[in-house]
Amino acid sequence: MTDLSHCAVLKAVKQQQASGQHTLPDKRQVAASFSKAAVSYDSVADLQRAVGTELMTRLPALAPSRWLDLGSGTGCFSRALAQTFPESEGVALDIAEGMLRYARPLGGATHYVSGDAEHLPLRDASVDLMFSSLAVQWCPDFSAVLSEARRVLKPGGVFAFASLCVGTLVELRDSWQAVDGMVHVNRFREREDYQRLCADSGLSVRSLEVLPHVLHYPDVRSLTHELKALGAHNINPGRPGGLTGRARIQALMEAYERFRQEKGLPATYQVVYAVLAKPDID
Repeated sequence: MTDLSHCAVLKAVKQQQASGQHTLPDKRQVAASFSKAAVSYDSVADLQRAVGTELMTRLPALAPSRWLDLGSGTGCFSRALAQTFPESEGVALDIAEGMLRYARPLGGATHYVSGDAEHLPLRDASVDLMFSSLAVQWCPDFSAVLSEARRVLKPGGVFAFASLCVGTLVELRDSWQAVDGMVHVNRFREREDYQRLCADSGLSVRSLEVLPHVLHYPDVRSLTHELKALGAHNINPGRPGGLTGRARIQALMEAYERFRQEKGLPATYQVVYAVLAKPDID
């Protein structure tokens, strides 16, 4: 059970089917994958911590009475927001029940809510700050996320998000392409899609930029193990089924070696950082 009945800002919403876009993972699979990864997530979440910390530095000066951590996961940044805004009420919202169960005992937010970013169970004009780090890339209909942000933000409220775009895990993608030509890496939106959708959202775009974040690994298995522990392994529609054979893994390892650098095998993440604001008069 969620905390819906105990949070004054919440309202009941009907369950709606996901958008018919099939180039991004199905949200039910996303929820199941991240729920399963809740216990192992923080032990391998270096990228998530780095990106969320960077997003925190981009927040404008504000004193929210209520903030929302959208896609709150294990609650790392719910706790950071609670420390930054100690007088504020906080709502941690995630589509993965397993993440909420893990995060709730650790504290940080006032309310823990199971919900969908495309259909937020929140009242109109009920939030001063929406913070979302590495979550909205899993939403098939990002225009709906932006529409919901505009609806639930108070006039002058801020939506700060970090997401991933095309070019993420390009080394892994290209290595698999050399092995079998199949889709083994999650697909992400183009940078231009984020720019267009944000510009058309009715929110004011204060900043939007893409920065690469590169991690290094001693070998391919270390990378793929981390992706699985994060719940971020391949959940694309049309992904190859069945087990990956030893010969194909060996071929992948050989293909990836051409990217090796002095620090190890690189894995590049193209991170979108954006800060949007709702007009004072909507």
